[in-house]
Amino acid sequence: MEYIIYFLFGVLDILLIFRILLKLTGANTSSGFVNLIYDITNIFILPFQGMFSGSSSTTSVFEPSVLIALVVYAFIAWGIVKLIRIFSGEKQD
Repeated sequence: MEYIIYFLFGVLDILLIFRILLKLTGANTSSGFVNLIYDITNIFILPFQGMFSGSSSTTSVFEPSVLIALVVYAFIAWGIVKLIRIFSGEKQD
């Protein structure tokens, strides 16, 4: 079960990292792949948007809220796995 949780949150982290890279490089939003990544990740960064003002140059954008989301979701995955271990009676490290 732990592997499934880490896998799902790992996929989410990879998508968020793609978003960071695409925004930083000023990827063309008319590209289907770019729009797919933005559409998928929008719901996951929604709770963190507006925490910081994003800095942007002419085409590239840095979204610190995505970095916060990466950290928060990593802690959530870790917490879920710990809870599963506690409720399953597994010995804690």
